Amino acid sequence: MNALRIGLVGLGTVGTSVWNNLRSQEELLSRRCGKALRIEKVAEKDRERAREAGVPESQWTSDWRDLALDPSLDVVVELIGGTGIAADLIRESLFHGKDVVTANKALLAERGKELTAFAAERGRRLLFEASVAGGIPLLLALREGLIANEILSLHGIINGTCNYLLSAMASRSLPYREALREAKELGYAEADETLDVAGHDTAHKAVLLSALAYGFWPRLEEVHTEGIQHIDPLDLHFAQELGYSLKLLAILRSHPTRGEIEVRVHPTLLRKGHLLSSVSGVFNAVAVWGDVVGETLFYGRGAGGDPTSSAVLSDLASLASGEVSAREVTSSSVRQAALSLRPMARIFSRYYVRFLVEDRPGVLAEIARVFAAEKISISSVIQPEGHRGKTVPLIVPLIVLLHRSREADVQRACRIIETLPTVKEPAILLRVEDLEPEEEQAS
Repeated sequence: MNALRIGLVGLGTVGTSVWNNLRSQEELLSRRCGKALRIEKVAEKDRERAREAGVPESQWTSDWRDLALDPSLDVVVELIGGTGIAADLIRESLFHGKDVVTANKALLAERGKELTAFAAERGRRLLFEASVAGGIPLLLALREGLIANEILSLHGIINGTCNYLLSAMASRSLPYREALREAKELGYAEADETLDVAGHDTAHKAVLLSALAYGFWPRLEEVHTEGIQHIDPLDLHFAQELGYSLKLLAILRSHPTRGEIEVRVHPTLLRKGHLLSSVSGVFNAVAVWGDVVGETLFYGRGAGGDPTSSAVLSDLASLASGEVSAREVTSSSVRQAALSLRPMARIFSRYYVRFLVEDRPGVLAEIARVFAAEKISISSVIQPEGHRGKTVPLIVPLIVLLHRSREADVQRACRIIETLPTVKEPAILLRVEDLEPEEEQAS
């Protein structure tokens, strides 16, 4: 039987899982692909790590260049991460006639447009199913399963660390720091959690989803990104009382008549009745609206060795069976040129805004006048009971829910309200998403 000859670079958690699972699933994959999938060489700087994984001495090298230059290999799997050596590895492998499979979301978010174009120039393929949502075959679904659809919107919980933290804070009323300590003890958060909790990991994945769904690579630094590190448990409590769950979402939405794509990442309130709002713990989920199929939901483990290796093996199987879709990112250069990123100031949303105000007559009227002046409609106002502090005058929370409004108008109104003498702290603002596709609005 013919074989797909594979070079594997990196034996970290994911690389070791790929090495183990490819061998354990070898017979199944060969039967389904009509071709054997065989790792011929492994590059790993740490010889002891390679030995512990069971890599024979004859297949091991410490230098990734040995794989990139080897004419006997068909594909190189890059699992070392980072944006330096990994980029050189991918370019060299493509240059020397190999396809590449990677899970490197950070590198692709920064240089994906360049690397996929280079792959196309060399007549090779760069596949990255494992880079978003771990074991969920999301990119494959966008590339193939939904090929008959224009993608109207995507709303994704695609960082398990953040979802675990928000779930723990909401369900057990844990302070952020305590939830983070617990997540680190359980191995759900890195020693330096910044990439996850500040929203950067989610933003990397949002860029890749935009490329797959719309053929559009937004500049990573232009994607509006907010994290969860400043979420106040008080707002989680009020959100639950109002019938909402708080999730860190990647939100993508097309505006075809204007040639614009929204790509943004921030904490978001979702109605508890929607399935996405019930996703808890370290799980990922993405709701995708297509113009033909309507809403679809993809759910599963978004990280970890085995789920991510499953996605890597999926890409390898596609290469082995010759079933890589013609609807690849590299075919979208014409469309890319016709699209632009919608500025955050011009997005429309509903809003939850919490002020800390003096409890005296006329405060609400002052706030309402500012919103009215900006043509922003208030849907409801709540002053929760049980917050009757001991100061004189009393300082209490005031929650205002707003109808759909433009971001710039809401931000401007909040800045004006914060200057009122009866308002004691900057406003806490959270966006509220209705997942259904929306009509174009003047902006």
